[in-house]
Amino acid sequence: MAKPVLTILTGNREVTGLDTLRQLADVRLAADADELAAALPGTEIVYLWNYFADGLQQGWERADALNWVHLPAAGVDRLLFPELAASNVTVTNARGIFDAAMAEYALAGILYFAKNFPQARLNQAERRWQHFGTSNLAGTRALVAGTGSIGRATARLLRAVGIETDGLGRTARDGDADFGAVHASADFAAVAGNYDWVVLVAPLTEATRGMLNADVLAAMKSSAVLVNMGRGELMVQCALEGMLRDGRIRGAVLDVTSPEPLPQSSPLWGLENVLITPHLSGDSRSHLPAMAAQFEANLRAYLAGEPLENVVDKQLGFVAAPAGR
Repeated sequence: MAKPVLTILTGNREVTGLDTLRQLADVRLAADADELAAALPGTEIVYLWNYFADGLQQGWERADALNWVHLPAAGVDRLLFPELAASNVTVTNARGIFDAAMAEYALAGILYFAKNFPQARLNQAERRWQHFGTSNLAGTRALVAGTGSIGRATARLLRAVGIETDGLGRTARDGDADFGAVHASADFAAVAGNYDWVVLVAPLTEATRGMLNADVLAAMKSSAVLVNMGRGELMVQCALEGMLRDGRIRGAVLDVTSPEPLPQSSPLWGLENVLITPHLSGDSRSHLPAMAAQFEANLRAYLAGEPLENVVDKQLGFVAAPAGR
């Protein structure tokens, strides 16, 4: 039986587990969009190892045998162009790989402000030994926007340190295993004022784009802190800049912005109540081997005619959770 043709968009990244993949499939490597387009005829599987790269849409008309596209990332918003969304091609993602790292990032961002590390940095820069106030996490409240696997891992970790944690999802519900309550996204502005920490991990869809808008920001406590690990487009960034500049919310930890990279001219860089990181909240020393192992397991399932894991609902824009979650 002939091996399926597997085309890997590598970019300038070495592909972890490549030797094993060559044993299972007829592998073609594509360094960029042009090489991907040239490799698409006859390709059955596309593996977007360089998940920040584009190219599949440009070469779509040449994809005459494509059955499956795997994106080793959590968010698939950059990938789901209309032709792919309307096709019968299966899309899978790396759901579950980044949960622990991103939950830890959220906790670190919250601790950064709770323990007043911004003031510590200012004092250190001026070589000034001066006491300053800090706060405990226990008894504070967090709202996690996004109730998928990353949001749930975040909720479990925050609850473990004493933070009362609720969720924000498509529909409101009680009795959730990981959240004290889940509010409907449509009620974001109505409930935002009840929380000390607001964490964004929702997938970027037409329903969530700009969900953190001026109304939500105005409703937040002046002492509240935002942590965004989802997508920059989840927030109305210009409105956030104004609120932070005027001290109408305490601060923000931004792993994602719009656009990325954040231009040097952005006012966010100069705000002392903002911590910016370059889209790394899901990274760890183990994430590349884990992504490779996850794809290999799915490839073996594909070859055996078994169901694939982490199949994306292309209309929703994410992997749908089981009923009740």
